[in-house]
Amino acid sequence: MASVEQVMKEALALPSAARALLAEKLVESLEFDVDEILQMLWTDEAKKRRDEVRSGAVSTIPGEEALARVRQILE
Repeated sequence: MASVEQVMKEALALPSAARALLAEKLVESLEFDVDEILQMLWTDEAKKRRDEVRSGAVSTIPGEEALARVRQILE
């Protein structure tokens, strides 16, 4: 059986699209007792937000700027 280190080394050598798919499958394998309704609501919200960005209804900001704003609010 391959060691975790060997599997990781091989996974990191994959093209980015394959690594993304592998990561998705690994995360899915960790999810237990997912509330189907809650999952549907979060999926709908994510699609709504994606569509708002694509349509130009809202604009994005860099992650560092968003974190700085949150830190400022929390101070």
